Amino acid sequence: MDKQSKQNLMIIVSVIIAMLIIFFAINYTNKDQSVSVDDSKKVEQNVNNVSIVDGKQIIEIKAKDGFNPVHSVAKAGIPTILRVETNGTFDCSSSINIPEMNISRSLPLSGTTDIDVGTQQAGTFNGTCSMGMYPFDIKFE
Repeated sequence: MDKQSKQNLMIIVSVIIAMLIIFFAINYTNKDQSVSVDDSKKVEQNVNNVSIVDGKQIIEIKAKDGFNPVHSVAKAGIPTILRVETNGTFDCSSSINIPEMNISRSLPLSGTTDIDVGTQQAGTFNGTCSMGMYPFDIKFE
């Protein structure tokens, strides 16, 4: 292999390594929305994603490169709607699964989708994207 070929190969390998580093930095950055105060407490940074409108509780999450916020806290015993917003969502979070409730929905590329999750008792339910890569949970208290 001549000197020019070796240099070209090194450039290609360097570009691939740089792309892998960027990919992992983007996809494995901690998207957890809670800050651990100590082992017994968690303070939610994003508590404004839950509201009550006309007697129904609305939990709003965004779907793009995962779900945000990852953790939500809501009130038990209130009819609840999970409102999922997409905005140019092409990844696997364009589909939402909540296995405990037999809910599996494809979401539009951009828009808002309301999912009626009924009146939940105290507890936590978990959801994911279509591939199980991006989890989220809602804790009902």
